[in-house]
Amino acid sequence: MQKSQSAISQRLMILTATLLCLILTSVCGYHHFQRAGKLHVNMFESLYFVVVTFSTVGYGDYRPDNYPSQLFMVVMICVALIVLPTQFEQLAFTWMERQKLGGTYSNYRAQSERHVVVCSTTLRADTLMDFLNEFYAHPLLQDYFVVLLSPCELDTTTKMILQVPMWAQRVIYIQGSALKDTDLTRTRMNAAKACFILAARNYADRSASDEHTILRSWAVRDFAPNVPQYVQIFRPENKLHVAFAEHVVCEDEFKYAMLANNCLCPGTSTLVTLLLHTSRGKEGQTSDEDWHRLYGKCSGNEIYHIRLSESRFFGEYEGKSFTYASFHSHRKYGVALIGIQTSVRGNRPIMLNPGPSYVMKPTDICFYMNITKEENSGFLTSGSGGSGQKKSKEGAEKDGEEEGKGVMISDKGLDSRSQDLSLLKSRIAKGFGKKPHLELPSVRALRTSESSTSTERRPSIGPVPDMLREETETDGETEEEIKKEEEEVPCSALSESCKMIKGFPPVTPYIGVSPTFCYLLKQKKPVCCLQLAQVCEHCSFRNAKEYNWSNQCIILAADFASSAIYNFIVPLRAHFRSPQLLKPIILLLEKKPDSAFLDAISWFPLVYWMQGCIDNLDDLLRAGINLADSVVVVNKESSNSTEEDHLTDCNTIVAVQTMFRLFPSVRVITELSQSSNMRFMQFRAHDTYALHLSRTEKREREKGSHISYMFRLPFAAGNVFSASMLDTMLYQTFVKDYMITFVRLLLGIDQAPGSGFLSCVWITNEDLWIRTYGRLYQKLCSTSCEIPIGIYRTVSSDSGSVALELAGDK
Repeated sequence: MQKSQSAISQRLMILTATLLCLILTSVCGYHHFQRAGKLHVNMFESLYFVVVTFSTVGYGDYRPDNYPSQLFMVVMICVALIVLPTQFEQLAFTWMERQKLGGTYSNYRAQSERHVVVCSTTLRADTLMDFLNEFYAHPLLQDYFVVLLSPCELDTTTKMILQVPMWAQRVIYIQGSALKDTDLTRTRMNAAKACFILAARNYADRSASDEHTILRSWAVRDFAPNVPQYVQIFRPENKLHVAFAEHVVCEDEFKYAMLANNCLCPGTSTLVTLLLHTSRGKEGQTSDEDWHRLYGKCSGNEIYHIRLSESRFFGEYEGKSFTYASFHSHRKYGVALIGIQTSVRGNRPIMLNPGPSYVMKPTDICFYMNITKEENSGFLTSGSGGSGQKKSKEGAEKDGEEEGKGVMISDKGLDSRSQDLSLLKSRIAKGFGKKPHLELPSVRALRTSESSTSTERRPSIGPVPDMLREETETDGETEEEIKKEEEEVPCSALSESCKMIKGFPPVTPYIGVSPTFCYLLKQKKPVCCLQLAQVCEHCSFRNAKEYNWSNQCIILAADFASSAIYNFIVPLRAHFRSPQLLKPIILLLEKKPDSAFLDAISWFPLVYWMQGCIDNLDDLLRAGINLADSVVVVNKESSNSTEEDHLTDCNTIVAVQTMFRLFPSVRVITELSQSSNMRFMQFRAHDTYALHLSRTEKREREKGSHISYMFRLPFAAGNVFSASMLDTMLYQTFVKDYMITFVRLLLGIDQAPGSGFLSCVWITNEDLWIRTYGRLYQKLCSTSCEIPIGIYRTVSSDSGSVALELAGDK
């Protein structure tokens, strides 16, 4: 009993010993006292009598027939009635406490099975289901076990989920702390394939949540240094402390970068969300509306990868240019080749659309977009040639796609400028990009089309050629013409008194910022001039209207100046955008920012801030809401509801609804903490079409869809998204280790030499002769070397409402 063992084992040993002692004593006593009686029994008959008596059956075939024997049995029965219930009560109490603490993943199972550990302060039902649905969506992970480690007791909803047979056999809950070696031993952390450390969203103080995450990460690294860590964190300045982790997702970085891209390329948040959620494309297939079926089918597109030498899609394009391979693979197999990963001096950088100058190598990793990966596709060998034709689960793919007009989101890349490349090399020599998880800055200086507010639109696309030649021609512009246009930036068009240059920001708001090549002021703006509505000795303007900007502005409304707002400004000031089309950025903050933040943003052109609140109409008018192209509203971290998590968005929802009613023509982009609250955006009580979409969402949820909210108009239009949707990116990284880097390049958080960027092209009436998406893909590849990855469409419904759709490439 003095040996170190579990409490329930000790209770079981005590109960067993007590029961054996009672039975042995009763058998010996009854046998001894019956020697003086008329009925003589042996030891086996005594045992039979004692068992029948203690079990309260009482057959009556054996009984004590003298006074000493009867008195002895009465005493033993009283002792059993007192001792045994006490022992059973202690055993049940210990068992219940052990159930609260969860089980222990045995060492034998750890050696024979594969498992991952999920650590978090609290485990909410929605967070747990997001992880389980995304983790087990991959066929290779079906035999993995998930061990949940949390210091808090599970709520009732989560307990009911873990009792479902699907999860009860594969999910093990252990109550404990990642900071205790004993609890890490119970999870067999040393033998785990990965450790996911999730941030707690229910914390009012996000910095405190990050501190908990950092300590957990350190404890796991100290206990099991060889276990890969997948860390989720809120504040970008805290990434410094978990830089050793193999994969880190900073929510604020991705959130602000996605909001910025939504202002330039409508629907970017919807596109990225659908790419990060594993789906079979079955959503909406039973709907009566065409856009539901097409939209749901295209939501099944994902990013896959395969080595060129092992691919039947791309293997035949070895030695060809990237644009040539993308053109012909889409024409032949219906897949969109959008990027590659190549080996350069021991590194393997990822490049999105490196352009026609890149030659495909057999060791390259090809990234392509399709409904299913190549390994799950069937081929029908043609009789004439050796090439195969893909036959997917949905049927044979065709060159033609659905008709439509709207905004096309594409990756784009051409040749780099030599002077930018030399600048990049000098910055790298000074220490930029030494960490493996940070990408090097891009050196591309290209002209691009901007949003619909531009007075200059891209001309009609032109006829589609019969086939793309191997050496794809660019649009014929010389380096001198590009250089001339980039350097001649009229100050009158920008309403700035200082000249503008391209370079790397000399001041950053936090450590660990990826160096980005963007537009900067030659001399930083005085801090007093950063305030939009504050009169100073350099400026006498009191509101946005008096500035008389040539382009509409973008307003960002937040409760305080987070360091991650830097990632909102950088994509809007990227070096590849036209300087004449840069839009002013106005930060509407409830609290005054600190001097370090102001010093960082003072180097960017056309960036202002003012203290105000979205609840105040006067502040909105001074910020120029009636002149704005887009208003971005970041969800407030402080909420007036601590009792119910789903009410944390109430402040933001009501304020945005007020703006929607007062300024219906302004495009408002909102970030929420709860995805279920998307149904309240642009709410109309008597909107029959919105009620119809609500019923569609319920049907999809009953069918088991993980993204049932995708048919809500605000989400489909890219006007609202929830930062919790980014969690699946961390889960997908377990199978696709490139996913975080890929999305960072796509959103412009990082830049890599040779990589393209995200842009949009407007399809006008003059371009409708192209008719199909397949012909559009071929035309853009053959003329401007662009790779389209999606279409943002508007479809008029029968009820007169407008349904917005983001349809990806098949």
